[in-house]
Amino acid sequence: MPKLYEYFGLIILFYSNEHEPVHVHGKFQGMENKAEIIIENGQIVEIRFMAVRGKKPLPRSQMKNFRSVVEQYAEDIVQKWIDYFVLHKAVASETITKRIK
Repeated sequence: MPKLYEYFGLIILFYSNEHEPVHVHGKFQGMENKAEIIIENGQIVEIRFMAVRGKKPLPRSQMKNFRSVVEQYAEDIVQKWIDYFVLHKAVASETITKRIK
């Protein structure tokens, strides 16, 4: 379960047995949401945020943080997906210490 980012207590990660579309999970104190990154012709065209079945959703403040990180880092997330799931490379975790506006 590669952790991609940590942002003020929010953990953004892939599960090791993921499937397409490209997506990440945001976890905070046992709560969780996910974001699907929709790609057409090599371009990100949409990001869909949704609940995870069986999990309590992120609180409003952490959902806002999750949206901010995914929107800001969407291209990097896609590259990390390719590196991890297609090229079988390790991906480094990053701690984001500056607030995203």
